[in-house]
Amino acid sequence: MFRQSLLWASCLALLAAPVAGAQGQGRAASKPSSATTQKLGAGIEARTLKNGMKVIVWPDQDIPNAVLYNWFRVGSRNEYPGITGLSHFFEHMMFNGAKKYGPGEFDRVMEANGGANNAFTSEDVTVYMEWFPRSALELIFDLEADRLQNLAFDPKVIESERGVVYSERRSSVDNYNAGALQEQVQATAYVAHPYQFPVIGWPSDIESWKLEDLQRYFKTYYAPNNGTLIVTGAVTPAEIFALAEKYLEPIPSQPAPAPVRTQEPEQHGERRVVVRKLAQSPILQLAYHGISGKDADAEALNLLLRILADGDSSRLHRRLVEEARVAIKVEPLFSPGFDPSLVWIQADLPPGGDLAKVEAMLTEELDRVVKDGVTEAELRKARNIALAGYWRGLETNDGRGRALGTAEVFRGDYRQLFDAPARFEKVTREDVRKVAARIFNSQRRTVGWLVPTDEKDATPDTRKEATR
Repeated sequence: MFRQSLLWASCLALLAAPVAGAQGQGRAASKPSSATTQKLGAGIEARTLKNGMKVIVWPDQDIPNAVLYNWFRVGSRNEYPGITGLSHFFEHMMFNGAKKYGPGEFDRVMEANGGANNAFTSEDVTVYMEWFPRSALELIFDLEADRLQNLAFDPKVIESERGVVYSERRSSVDNYNAGALQEQVQATAYVAHPYQFPVIGWPSDIESWKLEDLQRYFKTYYAPNNGTLIVTGAVTPAEIFALAEKYLEPIPSQPAPAPVRTQEPEQHGERRVVVRKLAQSPILQLAYHGISGKDADAEALNLLLRILADGDSSRLHRRLVEEARVAIKVEPLFSPGFDPSLVWIQADLPPGGDLAKVEAMLTEELDRVVKDGVTEAELRKARNIALAGYWRGLETNDGRGRALGTAEVFRGDYRQLFDAPARFEKVTREDVRKVAARIFNSQRRTVGWLVPTDEKDATPDTRKEATR
């Protein structure tokens, strides 16, 4: 199952319109009328339980299935040295048994009733997803209530899951060159803010979490007043609120978690990281200090990154991959969160590729968009792709659940989901140029190079990882 951190994901908080890896053409996307938009959001109801948990329901009776998303406002942003990786660890632990449904029972019972589940962790949130037939609706609430109120802290299970997480770290960071470089770049780009910590955790912390660390963390961050529950599909708001009151409202609230007050100080000079590992090909990463999910420039930045690196006709792909042939792939990453996060550009080079040359070409292209902006045709194409992705994302119960939760958690109001098309339509060429100037400042970036080495030049730790 997935149940892993989003180490290289795309635009979690941009309303179901991913930047990295999306494909599209310049044909005009159909534009739903305002009446269609109103109809799309019709029937949604929200209620806050007495214990502080917010429940949002989007009914759709097209098929007899439903989706549940449970969003908790906890990620590596809430950690500190000594307990890094705990948010991701609980992503795993939440499937490992409670009072009524013991070890292995959560998955077994859900699957026996036609359901499936998954989860993910980011710097800002941990999210649990469940897909199931309507017939299993009350069972799903019973399963959720059991693990939220009575999660087991069996020492044997903890040690087993600790090993699973450490193995995942080896596959997604230690033995994955892009992940290893990204971890070092992110830790260098932030000197104060907890976004510097890897979602999966530092190795020594994974090895040394204590039982009391887990219990305290769970009580603080898995309290109902720190969560938002989304249910979409063949349900009615009345029945969901009744089930929530029966199964979830008895779970006591807790004092609100301590706020993250630290703000990253302004960066006044380029930082550089060189990672040398056994590898066939070099990798270049440029990480610029960016914006938060609620920033007014979010849509303009979304469109800018599409113009730069979304698809074969994007600027960076044409220049570096097709014309100069100095890179195999160029892709952007921006996952806006509660606080300003990084805007990444990654270039994968062919064996023997020239990192300095590719960095110079990338920098030249970014400077050009800052100076000259973009064309009307580029803006129109990017907007069409974004809007097409937005509407495709709302075609399914799963997409609606994710999009509603994203808008509610990151923008503070699920109704902002339905304003997204208008926000994209308002973006002008000058808005795109201004956000480029705001972001692509070489004094506010961290440059990472992954330099391949031969085995004889590798450090002992690198050689050991390569042979595991």
